[in-house]
Amino acid sequence: MRTDKLMRAITYATKRHEGQTRKVDGMPYIVHPYRVAMLLKSAGYQDDVVIAGLLHDVVEDTDGNIIEISNLFGEHVASLVSYATEPEKSRPWEERKQHTIETLKDAPIEAKLVVCADKIDNLRSILENEYVKGAAVWKFFSRGKEVQQWYYREIYHSLQMNLDHGNVPLLQELKKLVDRFI
Repeated sequence: MRTDKLMRAITYATKRHEGQTRKVDGMPYIVHPYRVAMLLKSAGYQDDVVIAGLLHDVVEDTDGNIIEISNLFGEHVASLVSYATEPEKSRPWEERKQHTIETLKDAPIEAKLVVCADKIDNLRSILENEYVKGAAVWKFFSRGKEVQQWYYREIYHSLQMNLDHGNVPLLQELKKLVDRFI
């Protein structure tokens, strides 16, 4: 991996997410993008995929934008990040989630990998926090457990479309987590 590009991405993501925390456990938010990037790196994916994992929430959760990411890290990274970015937050939750589900069905494999790693880390956090806090964990979410189960099940189905999940260990891991969650 080109260390300078990765280091720039780490710095950029850290600055963009500065002061943000995870909604359930209060951890610094940047821990999540770091874990997503590490999942992708550990699975042996290309530099741009790892960097997109690191930057996947910048547009959605900060004042960063796709043009800036493209200028700093290239069009390929920006394209991958755009697949992981929901439409405007002003739209209803269900509409945003359905848009993501539909978009991922025909997304390029590298975009699916970024989203897959994101959902793996999110589900791990949900399951861990549910174990610790019990049903109280759901007060931190805009939708309850049943709706979240629907969302993760449908995301998995969209991600596995046109892929041989037997050859994609991250997809296998997501399937295990979805099965545990449901």
